[in-house]
Amino acid sequence: MEVLLPIVISFIGSALVAVTPSEKLKTIRILSLTTATAGFLAVLYLYFGYDNTKAGFQGVVKMDWIKNAFNADFHLGYDGISLTLVLLTGIIAVCGVLASWNISHRTNAFFGFYFALIGGVYGVFLSLDLFLLFVFYEIAIVPKYFLIAIWGSTRREYASMQLVIYSIVGSAFALLGLFAIYLGSNHGFNIPELITKSGLGYELQTQIFPFIFIGFGILAGMFPFHTWAPTGHSAAPTAASMLLAGVVMKLGAYGCLRVGLGILPVGAHYWAGCIGWLSAFAIVYGALIALSQKDFKYVIGYSSVSHMGFVLLGLSTLSQMGLVGATLQMFSHGIIGALLFAIVGGLIYERTHTRNLDTFNHLFSRMPAIAWLFIIAGCASMGLPLFSGFIAELHIILGLWQSTVQSVWLVVLVGIGIVLTFAYTLIKIHEAFFRKAPVSDEHFPKSFEPLAWNEKALCGILIICTLVIGLFPFVLTDIIETGLRPIIKTLEIVSR
Repeated sequence: MEVLLPIVISFIGSALVAVTPSEKLKTIRILSLTTATAGFLAVLYLYFGYDNTKAGFQGVVKMDWIKNAFNADFHLGYDGISLTLVLLTGIIAVCGVLASWNISHRTNAFFGFYFALIGGVYGVFLSLDLFLLFVFYEIAIVPKYFLIAIWGSTRREYASMQLVIYSIVGSAFALLGLFAIYLGSNHGFNIPELITKSGLGYELQTQIFPFIFIGFGILAGMFPFHTWAPTGHSAAPTAASMLLAGVVMKLGAYGCLRVGLGILPVGAHYWAGCIGWLSAFAIVYGALIALSQKDFKYVIGYSSVSHMGFVLLGLSTLSQMGLVGATLQMFSHGIIGALLFAIVGGLIYERTHTRNLDTFNHLFSRMPAIAWLFIIAGCASMGLPLFSGFIAELHIILGLWQSTVQSVWLVVLVGIGIVLTFAYTLIKIHEAFFRKAPVSDEHFPKSFEPLAWNEKALCGILIICTLVIGLFPFVLTDIIETGLRPIIKTLEIVSR
């Protein structure tokens, strides 16, 4: 029953925080940090109890749920793929609370929605029933709207509505695909059985796959359905931006992997070429648009589109190396993206009250500690050695090179995207921290307030995480490879 702990802790914490009077700020903050930490400790318990010598799902809990209508069960469990992503969720949950430590407007409601979202995310990653997965997926959508609409900044109403509309459209596509799987198979919504013996025919799989991949891919920032991401990231409060980049976009990628590739391997082979080219184009496109942005948060938003392109590209290789890289990139981008949004949206914006790069004038001399933090985060985002991004992208590129379903010309296009990533990262570091601004900066003080304890803690946690995976990737790759075995097996059978 330990698999239930992260979900139950998050929803109980959400309820307790929501009913706490808003004037009791200290109580709300302590309760929120306790809830996030308890959820993370529950995830660590799952991680250290995982046996990576055994393929398949572990810690399985299965109870009858909606039997009369369409045979859906309350079915939970985890493998190396889902364990990697719930570990990411636990880390981001703690850091998001630290990033929101100074929120004073309707704090109880903010953290109530925050933990409802976290609980929904945990539920998606731990569900072994397709209908239950979809229910948790929808639970995670509602709090996103309120977090942005109430506590957001620039164009928050537009951004929150756009995010919800895209999410609803994606959910509708995904739901059609899920019920098509249900009607075409003899195994109901049972994910483990559908992966190993779905019984879906060739033509049916090729027809269902686009609904599943587009439906979930919209939330993953898949090109050309990505436009909600930069707008939503820029309008969201810091913690919500960290959640959107860190874990919410991963819900879509996880659905593409678990359902699209796992249950519809024939459809995956049929559509892999199209996905590969769209993903490679997204890598280049996102980097080019980031290069032209003057709003610092939009730079990070479009960089997320580019980096999520690597995830979908890894999935399109249909190889073990590429899929390991895609899953590792989900974790890596979750950590690095959250770190970048924490620095830009929390540390810099809260001090300067602007995100316009043209107004920054040699901020390195005014906030040297924050500048160094962003430089480190930028190096991680570029995929330099020692950081997790390097290991993840290396796996994806090697998987692409070895792939039998993709063109080697994609490697060239991805190489251009990597060069552009270096370009926009270095240029934006220069514009933000080292150049003389083209406009007056008299409104800026000589120096800004130093980092608070919560800011040091959240940046330290995220930097340590990307370094640990960069230096010791086996911490995750071993369990990811174990979790991928059933999916790789079905893909290999189809390719013969």
